[in-house]
Amino acid sequence: MTPSALALNRFGLGARPDDAPPANPQRWLFSQLENYEPLPAAWKPLPRTAALVEVWNNMQRSVRQAPEGQRSGIREEYLREGSRVYQAAVGARTVSALQTSTPFVERLVHFWANHFAVSVDKLLIVGLAGCFEADAIRPNVLGRFEDLLLAVVRHPAMLLYLDQAQSTGPGSMMGSRGRGLNENLAREILELHTLGVRSGYTQEDVKEFARALTGWTLPGDGGTSGGATFRFAPALHEPGTRTLLGKAYADDGEGQARAVIHELVSAPATALHIARKLARHFVADDPPQALVQRLADTFGRTGGDLASVYRELIASQEVWQSVATKFKSPWDWSISSLRALDRRTVAPAQAASLLTQLGQPVWRPGSPAGYNDAAATWAAPDALMRRVEVAQRLAQEAGDTVDARGLAPRVLPGVLSDATAGAIARAESGGTAIALLLVSPEFLRR
Repeated sequence: MTPSALALNRFGLGARPDDAPPANPQRWLFSQLENYEPLPAAWKPLPRTAALVEVWNNMQRSVRQAPEGQRSGIREEYLREGSRVYQAAVGARTVSALQTSTPFVERLVHFWANHFAVSVDKLLIVGLAGCFEADAIRPNVLGRFEDLLLAVVRHPAMLLYLDQAQSTGPGSMMGSRGRGLNENLAREILELHTLGVRSGYTQEDVKEFARALTGWTLPGDGGTSGGATFRFAPALHEPGTRTLLGKAYADDGEGQARAVIHELVSAPATALHIARKLARHFVADDPPQALVQRLADTFGRTGGDLASVYRELIASQEVWQSVATKFKSPWDWSISSLRALDRRTVAPAQAASLLTQLGQPVWRPGSPAGYNDAAATWAAPDALMRRVEVAQRLAQEAGDTVDARGLAPRVLPGVLSDATAGAIARAESGGTAIALLLVSPEFLRR
């Protein structure tokens, strides 16, 4: 695989027919870090987090005030509207990926949204998943990891998804009336977001962190939230000093958990965890340890400056190896297929249905760990058959306007094998030729 093809497919989201292979692939990628638009046009008509918090608060207030027999109807109406907003956001995400002029950074948005996964399987957040990506991930993807982490864990979608919003310290003012201490957010920050599994923390560390996090919740619903999307509620906070990983943290209200998060971000284990995930995503399921260590060193040296880590990634020789080792996830394959066919828009319902059919519905992984990045997850025979079916449908939608023989070398520059080119040339119809291109070994990997 040529450097240009790697830039377009491994770093980017797949080539479009009119994309000229970048003459200087590294410079092309570096330039995207300077020209990224955090909120593309497709997202701008959608409601933002503050507006959706108001909707949430209104629903909560209405449920409290309504007679028992009307409460389920109020919740159902909330979920119906949330589903509509969810589908519109899936459409915005897809269109942004199809139209972006900075596909490398767009891929990074998708990477971090999966690293900090929320799932609409928890129905209460169905309307909030899109604005979680728009307002917590997108503005912070090129900044400091600590700012990204804080934006994520303070967002209403994460607070509700991991049951943090009602976590109550047993010794707090609301201790006897609250729902008790919830450890979910604390555990996932340690296990998934920062240090990683088997990094030395204990169950008692999880509990202590959970106690420090008490009080981190949504704005109150006693009236208008005034545009706020997060609130620290002292009445829910467990008083006292917390000891985590051998370090004591004084009781400083909201600042106590923030101090813990700052230490977690600074830990060498966090640098290695983030570096390993990035290297796995961009290079191989079993990434070179030397690359992982260099990325981790850059993360630690710069205080978690993500743009610096990305620059180290781009400059590393390991990511430019010629073999395409990464098998595309359903999201990757869908977006690259649509881009190859020069699709610039897609109906939100079609986008949502497409990803569901392929087994990777947007913002709906089976756990807070997000979707797996390894080939074994996506390369099963039944999954490949679903891709064949989708490829045939996309080819039918393209009609006779696309010549697969001319398209193939443009979307797979320097990659197209003689075997695949021959199969496309011998196809019995134009639609079959397009489908063969989209499910060819070269197209399935990046």
